[in-house]
Amino acid sequence: MREQLEIEAIYYGYLDRQNADITAFKRDEALSLPLDLDYLRVGGLSTEIQEKLNRFRPATLGHASRLEGITPGAITALLAHVKRGGQKNVA
Repeated sequence: MREQLEIEAIYYGYLDRQNADITAFKRDEALSLPLDLDYLRVGGLSTEIQEKLNRFRPATLGHASRLEGITPGAITALLAHVKRGGQKNVA
């Protein structure tokens, strides 16, 4: 019992962070994508990914992430774009 408490005390911060990450992931995965989202205006997406997203028009970020060929970087760019309110990222 004591050993278990010591282990939990050592790893508490890591477990807390992991739980926060899981919560954030679930929230972001459920994020609805606007029906009229213009994927050509999303900075950081390759032409291939823009075309695929335009063709399939995923309803949520989670749906988009499960499309073949969609990279984690593309999901991050899409998430940032939607959270910014759809403003194009000007470099």
